[in-house]
Amino acid sequence: MKIASWNVNSIRARLDHVTAWLKERQPDVLLMQELKQTEFPALVFKELGYESVAVTQKAYNGVAILSRYPIETINTTLAGDEQDSHARFLEATIEGIRVVNIYLPNGNPVGTEKFAYKLAWMDRLHKEMTAWRKDGLPMVVGGDFNVIPEDIDCHKPASWIHDALFQPEPRGRYRALLDLGYTDAFRSLHPGEGGQFTFWDYFRQSFEHNRGIRIDHFLLSPDVADRLQSCVIDLGPRAQPKPSDHTPIVVELR
Repeated sequence: MKIASWNVNSIRARLDHVTAWLKERQPDVLLMQELKQTEFPALVFKELGYESVAVTQKAYNGVAILSRYPIETINTTLAGDEQDSHARFLEATIEGIRVVNIYLPNGNPVGTEKFAYKLAWMDRLHKEMTAWRKDGLPMVVGGDFNVIPEDIDCHKPASWIHDALFQPEPRGRYRALLDLGYTDAFRSLHPGEGGQFTFWDYFRQSFEHNRGIRIDHFLLSPDVADRLQSCVIDLGPRAQPKPSDHTPIVVELR
């Protein structure tokens, strides 16, 4: 099974990019983040052979799952805060695997309510991922985590030292998820390999000079990690005209 994740930075602006990529790469499942609109083009994807489920929000956020297999939706909100109305979470079962799509808060600027919201969101995610580990269902958590796990995951750490994505609090919370027994799919197969990024700013030719960060991740439960064959970052879409500032990351399971 091939599962991909891609922050598309507006499904309306990037619909042609997504459909072309689906036709070329043929993933079984695609998790998308930052849809940025209330209307989701489900029929377009249906014509390509994909079922879809989406959680949308006007102008901001939004997540969706496309699948060649039937999708059983479990939850569309992350537990722990009934007042949280952000469209950032989608939990489903596909082919016996719990597939969770997240768009974790950015958190900038540091020291504001946005940063506090990011940390609280991560605490809620930790609580859920702890519970999921106990129920025995194979699990994949993918999406835009908005966390740079280690210094190796950015081109120049000094450029990010004041950014919410690089702060010790979210990085510590990310490591706490790994401590639960989850595997960072990409890093497990590419240990110590620098220069591997999923996001590049639109400014100062960041992509052309590979001045990026790795913030899109797949975390796998042990029974899924045992099936991991590959995890690659597909640079092709980021090199297209008018691209998303993110590019897809793809895991393949036996």
